[in-house]
Amino acid sequence: MATVKVNLNERSYPIYIEAGKLGQLSTSIPDKNRQICVITNPTVAQYYLHPLLNKLAEHHVTVFEMPDGEQYKSLSVYSEVMDQLINAGFNRDSAIVALGGGVVGDLAGFVAATFQRGVDFYQIPTTLLAQVDSSVGGKTAVNHPQGKNLIGAFYQPQAVLIDTDCLQTLPERHYKSGLAEVIKYGIIYDNDFFNWLEHHTSELKSRDTDSLIYAIKRSCEIKAEIVALDEREKGVRALLNLGHTFGHAIEAATHYGEWTHGEAVAAGTIIASKLAEVTQQLSASDFRRIYDLMSAFGLPTKGPHMEWSQWLEYMQRDKKVKDGKLHFILPTSIGSAAVFKDLDENKIAAVITECC
Repeated sequence: MATVKVNLNERSYPIYIEAGKLGQLSTSIPDKNRQICVITNPTVAQYYLHPLLNKLAEHHVTVFEMPDGEQYKSLSVYSEVMDQLINAGFNRDSAIVALGGGVVGDLAGFVAATFQRGVDFYQIPTTLLAQVDSSVGGKTAVNHPQGKNLIGAFYQPQAVLIDTDCLQTLPERHYKSGLAEVIKYGIIYDNDFFNWLEHHTSELKSRDTDSLIYAIKRSCEIKAEIVALDEREKGVRALLNLGHTFGHAIEAATHYGEWTHGEAVAAGTIIASKLAEVTQQLSASDFRRIYDLMSAFGLPTKGPHMEWSQWLEYMQRDKKVKDGKLHFILPTSIGSAAVFKDLDENKIAAVITECC
């Protein structure tokens, strides 16, 4: 079993990574006879809910199944969960378990953060994207019609339990979406990891267990290191948003349904990397390596067509806007990135036109 520690003083927690980890869950949640609410969705429940409930037999468990889809990471669904917890008599000693992908984890985490001012929270991410990104670092949120993740909180889990066997049932489109976030870590932080990804595309595409465990472990290590330095995204943690300013605009413009988050991040990363090349922050050869790796995994390398005014409208709603100015995370080489502001809007518009 691989273990990664997220070091946040009294809020530190472990990430356990192993094939078959779900079968050992009961040893990871202390105390018997706790009230536990498992939040999941029908797609995940058909594979993993009953094995999980068997492992939680010593607890009093209720289940909330939310519909599949980013559009259900909403205040209305959040309110439904709260109603169920209150009606079932949950209290501050209760716990929330997220069994699913990023949508489930984000909503469940926000529920845990806000129910009676905070209860214990456990993440069991079942998608690659959630395993390497959204389950780690304590960001929880629901969406608002005006933008993604506008209502949320920083709230760390007690543990993250990653079972790579869950990835064997993940649809190909969603599996590839997670690889976009894996690639991101190599771009912003670790040239050696990026090189490793370039040389292990076939193993990852075939979902080889050993390669997956290494890729997930290294991704979690990088995110844990960054989160430990900057938990609340006041500085270096912003680099984790590479591709997200453009990506969130793509998701919002397509109503959170046509593109997966990973697909939008992949296209957004290509746009950001091309912008870095055009503004002479990134070499043409490094841009080509980024483009080729995204392409090798079958990820989108072009965004949807929108007028510049539409792009600007959606990007202005981004949480990374400060003092009315757009801030962009751009790669400066393979393994490093930086935040840029006051970029020439004409250059941004030209790059978007070229990349979409």
